[in-house]
Amino acid sequence: MLTFTLRRLILSIPTLLFISFIIFGLLQLAPGDPMAQVPLTVPPEVKQKMREALGLGAPWYVQYYKWLIQFFWIEPKIFIDYLTNTSFLLGWLPDTSFYNGELRVISWQTRSPVMDIVIQRMPQTLWVVGLSYLVGIVIAIPIGIYSAYRHYSVFDQAGTFVTMVGFSIPPFFTGPLLIVIFSVYLGWLPSIYDTTHVVTDWESFKVQFYQMIMPVMVLALQTTAQISRYMRGAMLDNLNQDYVRTARAKGLREGVVVMVHVLRNSMIPVVTVIALGMPAIFGGAIITENVFKVNGIGQLLLTALFANDLPMVMTLTFIFAILIVLFNLIADILYGLLDPRIRYD
Repeated sequence: MLTFTLRRLILSIPTLLFISFIIFGLLQLAPGDPMAQVPLTVPPEVKQKMREALGLGAPWYVQYYKWLIQFFWIEPKIFIDYLTNTSFLLGWLPDTSFYNGELRVISWQTRSPVMDIVIQRMPQTLWVVGLSYLVGIVIAIPIGIYSAYRHYSVFDQAGTFVTMVGFSIPPFFTGPLLIVIFSVYLGWLPSIYDTTHVVTDWESFKVQFYQMIMPVMVLALQTTAQISRYMRGAMLDNLNQDYVRTARAKGLREGVVVMVHVLRNSMIPVVTVIALGMPAIFGGAIITENVFKVNGIGQLLLTALFANDLPMVMTLTFIFAILIVLFNLIADILYGLLDPRIRYD
């Protein structure tokens, strides 16, 4: 397993480089000018100097090479310095000073390092996205198991209806619908997510809990719909296998047969959906964060797109690509843990 993991990590390097080149090429071909939002009173010669300061005067291959160096060499040095100098987990290590003031990836919109902005916005996205995905998985797996065990029952029919609704309704419709119902008419929940809110006591925790309900519900609905259907299908396939009849014939309790033998084999295809769905849920968060005004990565990406902030867009889309490659690897590793027949070494 270790050899397979190292081999996959090495092979992911050219894959990510190719993806970064494609992203960079598409953004270079995209219309728009980062100087478009500069006031008209700014003289043309000043605009030209600003363009050169942003690196727009260099050829495309020079810009791409600079971005590679900044993202893969300079930013990791800053991260290592942070881990050894400031972080709680690795602060006991000797302090390092790898970063010597080299030019970082700078946002054209804010004129500040892109990764600093991403790190500031990341906690809000992780709270909403991570919690919604966890809630979706916790709800979806029991629903899928029971729907398969009692297939064509009233519970199964109701679950099928709810999952079809979750598949059919997109987040940009579900979000405003929940706002109209729970915020406008009922007045139970806040419609805007306050990212400046700090939890210090029980009352502030309740405020945080209430403002997270609707964004989490919107994202968890799609997660629940997708995973529960895959879970139901995988369970139905395994419930009719010979090994299940053999386990029952040996006198094993029905709970052991279903929750141990059938569930473990059924989780193999579901693991793929769960692992690969994590990057996809970040895509859904782009819309959800803008609906509920969550000051996270999704809202940052849309703001950068509207402002033609190519370094920000390039970095964020490449981070999404890294997540896809990473969770593909995690899914393959989990295959070997769940199924003893699968051996990579």
